[in-house]
Amino acid sequence: MSDGAPVVLWRWRGSEPEAPARARAVLGYVLSGLGYDGEAVSDAVLAVSELLANAVEHAVGPYELRLNRTASDVICEVVDHNPEIPSFAVGALLPSVEEGQGGGLEALCALLSERGRGLHIVHELTRGARGFHRSGVTKAAWIALPLPVDGEGRSGE
Repeated sequence: MSDGAPVVLWRWRGSEPEAPARARAVLGYVLSGLGYDGEAVSDAVLAVSELLANAVEHAVGPYELRLNRTASDVICEVVDHNPEIPSFAVGALLPSVEEGQGGGLEALCALLSERGRGLHIVHELTRGARGFHRSGVTKAAWIALPLPVDGEGRSGE
């Protein structure tokens, strides 16, 4: 994979329930082949898994999983056909509480909720190297992975 245009790893319509799992498997295989170690592959696949789930739940297809190599990174993108960029505040996983206020039952329920934490997890897994960009009627959610370093301290090819 050379610098330039993104490479489509997987493309699917919304009516293919097994497609996100296949896209994750292909991503893991390709990243391993590019020289990423097991932990980097696992973290990237987990982060992209959240982006895939969000695309399938909140946008329409067709969808694409793409990779693009830059001078310093490999960019993984999940593209869907909803140009709306999600609005969320990236900060601590715990909601801020005003001094002297305990937050009450609502704050506790929000903290323990099973929903709404995915993009925070992506942020942590990627150390903030993630985002969104829009192009016409599509949007891409992306993460950036620093190029793997070989045993001699150089970026792998």
